[in-house]
Amino acid sequence: MVLTEETNISSHNLKKEKGIVLFIGYQGKGVCNKLVDCNYTGFSLGSFKKAYYWLENQLLNNGELPTAIICDFKLPDGSAFSFYNKLKNNKYLSHIPFIVLAKNVSLQEKEKAMKLGIDDFYVNDFNSYSICDRIEFLRKFKSQILKQSNQYKGELSLNYFIPFFRMPFAKRIIDITISLFTLTLLSPLFLIVSILIKLESKGPVFYVSKRAGTGYRIFDFYKFRTMINNADKEIEQLKHLNLYGTDLDGRKKSFLKIENDPRITKIGRFLRNTSLDELPQLINVLKGDMSLVGNRPLPLYEAENLTRDQWAKRFLAPSGITGLWQVTKRGKAVLSEEERMEMDIAYADKASLLFDLKIILLTFPALLQRKAV
Repeated sequence: MVLTEETNISSHNLKKEKGIVLFIGYQGKGVCNKLVDCNYTGFSLGSFKKAYYWLENQLLNNGELPTAIICDFKLPDGSAFSFYNKLKNNKYLSHIPFIVLAKNVSLQEKEKAMKLGIDDFYVNDFNSYSICDRIEFLRKFKSQILKQSNQYKGELSLNYFIPFFRMPFAKRIIDITISLFTLTLLSPLFLIVSILIKLESKGPVFYVSKRAGTGYRIFDFYKFRTMINNADKEIEQLKHLNLYGTDLDGRKKSFLKIENDPRITKIGRFLRNTSLDELPQLINVLKGDMSLVGNRPLPLYEAENLTRDQWAKRFLAPSGITGLWQVTKRGKAVLSEEERMEMDIAYADKASLLFDLKIILLTFPALLQRKAV
């Protein structure tokens, strides 16, 4: 069902549909028609002011709020960023999945969107079924975060959505103490590794990338650079070497790992095989982006593909340098997406200080890996 600005939504029976998806911008009719195929009611409004006025009326009249909001990057009376910030400041609207569609924008705009907390940012062409999968994932993911909140009691309501996992105080104190001590102790090693990296190839000493961590929070992730400069630009040409498989089954693979990756430098291969490339992540731990133990924070191109319901729980655990799948499968080429998913979810279910200690003890024999993966 496609609704226009003149339609009275409350007069429609939506019980057989998944809910309303509010679209804001110029291409509303075309997008809403595609959403109908996914059993959503598409409702289109042309501007920032009209959309917020309609949302406020829905709240005042106890009307149905949208399952998701899709917004053009540029609006006649503002930008998607300014509209999102307005929603974020309203506790009754901040939980709604928010997706932006953009054309001919820079990578920096997408990174800005991720930092703001926007759930997804599609550039140029998009697949309506992919967006529908994303909406369903985000809705259930946020519901699961709510269920895990100790502050919540009573009937499930997303109006009081709590966005991020709360780090236990004892775990945070341990993280700060160990990371600060280790960074101080290993500072001479940092200097030696930095010199070796600069001597072998041009480029920065540290590789900094955007990662999605706990609660899908985006942060700058640090590693020693182990590849040639601008290696990320060659990902498309190397996807056929992915150990998790290719896209031949029709489903886009969530993870990318390449055996004997040609982009890796000589010193980079040594750093990876000894896990020394991971040491700068102690800075992330000290900053509070990550913990020593947890589920691995994911590159954005991997995190964006995790649209299945089962994946939601893996983002409800702390992000970490080492974790359950690293100590059980690290260095082994045979590793399916399903195995890794099961281990990430298992850690989310069992996370405790005692379980963390066990993983840390198992990490030491796993540091030296045999395969170049």
